[in-house]
Amino acid sequence: DGDDEPTLIVRNVDTRLATETSWVSDLRSYQLFADDFASLVAAVAREKGWTGGRIAMELSSYTLNAALYAELSAALAPGEIADATRVLGDLRIIKSETEMAYVREAAGYANQGLAVARDALRAGTTEIEVAAALEDAMRRSGSDYWAIPTEISSGPRTPGGHATPRARVIETGDLAHFEFAGVSHRYHATAVHTMACGTPGARAAELYEVARASLAAGIGACRPGARVADVEVASLVPVRAAGLEAYANMRFGYGIGLAYPPVWLETLQISRGFDETLVPGMVFVLHAYLQLDHEDIGIIQGGTWTLTGEGLEQLVGGGDVPLEVV
Repeated sequence: DGDDEPTLIVRNVDTRLATETSWVSDLRSYQLFADDFASLVAAVAREKGWTGGRIAMELSSYTLNAALYAELSAALAPGEIADATRVLGDLRIIKSETEMAYVREAAGYANQGLAVARDALRAGTTEIEVAAALEDAMRRSGSDYWAIPTEISSGPRTPGGHATPRARVIETGDLAHFEFAGVSHRYHATAVHTMACGTPGARAAELYEVARASLAAGIGACRPGARVADVEVASLVPVRAAGLEAYANMRFGYGIGLAYPPVWLETLQISRGFDETLVPGMVFVLHAYLQLDHEDIGIIQGGTWTLTGEGLEQLVGGGDVPLEVV
């Protein structure tokens, strides 16, 4: 029944959290292990008029593991489970005014973290100490917790695209790259930036300029109506010209917004292999990335943008700027 009120099923230990963060009035709960969750889902579905036809689930959800899928399949048999990942996920891609207010607030927290990172990045400090400083700044500003751990790497660790901070002591001349998010009402905005702690080597500076040119080319291709695949293709032109395409190992961008661990990504992918077009109201992360393991150098440069009718607006991140030396 399309007019039926939605039902939210959660563990009984989380019912208070559900009432804090949801407007759903029909709330059902279960006792972990003592109650059969899959049977409860099937019972609620039948209560709502489901008679054994297709039933939709987000099959790409990180919370739907193989064991749970098998239990739900058995409880809902002979019904067919259909994938609704894009059906539901795509509804989140274009942000309302209220959602944009949360995203902008999240970006403010991330900008606070980035400002502190600039001050904390000094020779003799550890990556973990820098992370502590920027995370403390974001929390003190009001940020909620983030869906992906803070990513920081320095010196020879920079080719680790998703490296989290370790006890490595930062040295003069090191590159350091950062990727972390501020969060408001679970809406994320991600800062992406590479900086140098003192004057870097010539090769590191050269590679940064290639990554920066890649980011600029991709940004230049972002406009209402642009195909996401074409945006990534444009970003690769400077990389290919430099003979470095084999080291550009990340997609160029992805949608971002409402999220819980373990990821903050939405269904929008700004990458080859996808057919979507960009429209105003979208919020996305863009980044250029080079990973040269054999040279112990990695560069990531980008941030979070929103697309308006007039074009791109950068919300947070390093963006298209000369290499920042602190």
